[in-house]
Amino acid sequence: MSRIGIIPNLSKDNDLHLTESIAKWLLDNEQEVLLGNSIASRIGKPELGLKNEDIFMNSDFLIVLGGDGTLLNIARQSAYYNVPLFGINLGHLGFLTEVEAEEMFPALEKLIAGEYEIEKRMMLEATVETDNIQLEKSVALNDIGITKGPFARIIRLGIYINDDFVDLYSADGVVISSPTGSTAYSLSAGGPIVSPEVKVMIITPICPHILHSRSIVVSNEDVVKIEVCQNNTEVMLTVDGQQGYKLKAGDVVTIRQAQCHTSLVKLKDRSFFQVLRKKISEKWDSNRKF
Repeated sequence: MSRIGIIPNLSKDNDLHLTESIAKWLLDNEQEVLLGNSIASRIGKPELGLKNEDIFMNSDFLIVLGGDGTLLNIARQSAYYNVPLFGINLGHLGFLTEVEAEEMFPALEKLIAGEYEIEKRMMLEATVETDNIQLEKSVALNDIGITKGPFARIIRLGIYINDDFVDLYSADGVVISSPTGSTAYSLSAGGPIVSPEVKVMIITPICPHILHSRSIVVSNEDVVKIEVCQNNTEVMLTVDGQQGYKLKAGDVVTIRQAQCHTSLVKLKDRSFFQVLRKKISEKWDSNRKF
């Protein structure tokens, strides 16, 4: 018997129909189910309710109901608990989620039968320092972005690798990506696609205002520092595109490989490049409809 937590995105499963169906199926198949307190009460199973931290700590697996954004959010929250995530896609693209909603029950049969592999994904850690005082520390599965605010003005950022000065970027910003995040914001900014098995970080300028700026790929053992120069507009730090912090001139953002990682449950015998080809084709076909 496994202890399986279920974390739904309430905007995508707002009536909790799928959450309740999965919980019932797991209980009928003699698995232990862990739910958030409010979720458990809403489906009439208050005895299954726990705080999220307790779900992360006590689950053998976490079923995440939502899209890639939901999985990124839960990956950050559960990063230090080393619990494998099993994503069921209720969103659009679904690079990180493992199965679609219509496939979930056959997939759950494989999960409880042990017919799966665990894939470990590198994460990034970002710290913000001002006047040599650490203000913020965050982890990301996809990327760390430093971008301009709401006004259409370029910003200037000094880039350092292992304390060696690399260049001064005049751009809309810069995104530092993990291999997992290479198919997200970094790709849209012109960065390379990198297999998640490769342990690197990708530094990609966003709309650079000089001709020679290109992506830089560095080792996972390197340390990237970005200094915010004097700018005439607001500068923001974003974590996986979901958390944001304001930066000011003189702030330094240090990015390195995190000590934690994200574990993803993999059921299907398909490669990263098979998923990439399918999902990029779906995105292209979807965009052509408009």
